[in-house]
Amino acid sequence: MKFFLDTANLDEIREAASWGILDGVTTNPSLVQKEGKTFQWLIEEICRMVNGPVSAEVVSTDTAGMIQEGQDLAHIHPHVTVKIPFIKAGIPAVRRLSEKGIPVNVTLIFSPLQALMAAKVGASFVSPFVGRLDDIAHDGMALVGQIVEIFGNYDFNTEVLVASCRNPLHILEAARMGAGVATMPFKVLEQMIHHPLTDLGLKKFLEDWEKIPKELRTASAVKV
Repeated sequence: MKFFLDTANLDEIREAASWGILDGVTTNPSLVQKEGKTFQWLIEEICRMVNGPVSAEVVSTDTAGMIQEGQDLAHIHPHVTVKIPFIKAGIPAVRRLSEKGIPVNVTLIFSPLQALMAAKVGASFVSPFVGRLDDIAHDGMALVGQIVEIFGNYDFNTEVLVASCRNPLHILEAARMGAGVATMPFKVLEQMIHHPLTDLGLKKFLEDWEKIPKELRTASAVKV
């Protein structure tokens, strides 16, 4: 499974990239707005940090506008994946951009049929929003399972990018279902690292190490 970070914060991206497990980044207008920086400069900086897809979203809602905006975004950097919401006008826009060789991430997917239609017009990624479905008492991960099952029946190159992940359990279930990508806030990525038994185990190891006399702690002090 690929791990994407859902943020536009350069410090978070820099740290996650330093761990060697970051495969891409997803942004949206809300995340960009929080950073208070010029949009193009921010996307360029993110692309320099990440050796993988960086989703940048269009704000036009008509087909011609999305196509033009998508082409402009793609010219910013080769890592840019154009993010288009699943609306009627977006369907032909995804087709045109895909035909031009521009990767597209179709966002705001809330049904398996939306995902299927996006795949049929050549989307590189479809992004089901699991957390937002959970918020309205729907099973977000059930949607992911349906999409993975449907895509497994056909010869699509579209990857399932699980979005709106609110906790590590979303990532775990997505991986078990075989989704190709999960995108998450930095805090969720950090939560995945920690386990109380790991912390307790390390604490015990270090406490026991301190009980060893200092003169016996080096490799040269080992007696045969």
